Amino acid sequence: MNRMEKDEINSLPPQYRPLGAWTYFGLSILFSIPIVGFICLIVFSFSSSNINRRSYARSFFCVWLLVIIVVVIAIVALGGVAGFTALFDKFTN
Repeated sequence: MNRMEKDEINSLPPQYRPLGAWTYFGLSILFSIPIVGFICLIVFSFSSSNINRRSYARSFFCVWLLVIIVVVIAIVALGGVAGFTALFDKFTN
């Protein structure tokens, strides 16, 4: 990055400044901590101090929701298969 680009970034208001790669890495680790990470995720999702951090927190929250939905569907499907198998065994014996 040249001097002009750095000056341009520094002239931006703090809420629009881009985040570095290490910041994204650190936020990923922070959001992965079970309880504290979820609290930080919620706080950063509604914070207006940095728009890029807010957007990243919201995207991380969406990924969590998708994972939870897939796990619930898998549990229901496996439970349904197990229940159907038990019911089938009950009627065939």
